[in-house]
Amino acid sequence: MRLVLGLALVCVLSCKHPPPPPAVPHRTLKVNATLSHSRAAFTQGLAFAHGRLFEGTGLYGSSSIRELDPVTGDELRRTEVDDAYFGEGITVFDGRIYELTWREHRCFVYDVDTFKKLDELGYEGEGWGLTNDGTHLITSDGSSELRFRDPKTMAVVRSISVLYDGKPVTDLNELEYVNGTIWANVWRSDSILRIQASDGRVLEVIDTASSLPEETRSADPDAVLNGIAFDDKSGRLIITGKRWPLMFDVRVQ
Repeated sequence: MRLVLGLALVCVLSCKHPPPPPAVPHRTLKVNATLSHSRAAFTQGLAFAHGRLFEGTGLYGSSSIRELDPVTGDELRRTEVDDAYFGEGITVFDGRIYELTWREHRCFVYDVDTFKKLDELGYEGEGWGLTNDGTHLITSDGSSELRFRDPKTMAVVRSISVLYDGKPVTDLNELEYVNGTIWANVWRSDSILRIQASDGRVLEVIDTASSLPEETRSADPDAVLNGIAFDDKSGRLIITGKRWPLMFDVRVQ
């Protein structure tokens, strides 16, 4: 009888005081190679597609879509965005480049080979980061919410709230879909979050500050980390920032 009562007491205590969840791991980067990057490029999105590297830049009057040499980083070509729009995140889906705009509620769609504008889709709220999971576009707006959208209409199919140790994380910016998870820059920080796409849990924090050389730092408060591109064919991962002089081919360690 004493044994039964003792086991019951242990069960009650453990139920009232469950063990704390494991801490979210923090990891760093190793730089494999450096690529050139234009200091004039206010990077809002970076994306690979079939080994080709694309960049979307922002600011009113200087927003653009560019193709970059994936080995050197040199600009190969570009198309300018109308001065009335502030370009934001980009992704390549089904042979098309999708580009958000900040406050204009428009998503521009371009042919990936010609940069010809094919469509213009509307959506509510601000546009920040953009990626895709092969079925839906995934967008951020500076809040803790990520929205999965129909690529034909931009209608919201579902959304997740990004949580770090159970608490919402705001200022989610540039996005990239990497091996079934969503990676997100946190605006004005040196952190990239690796997020569970099904429920929004932060799985890892990748600290870039200790990995990247000092020349990436600038007195310009807007020259922040804001570019992630993953090539699912080769496994290459490239990161950069707004007005950074370099891009970095990196691996997580």
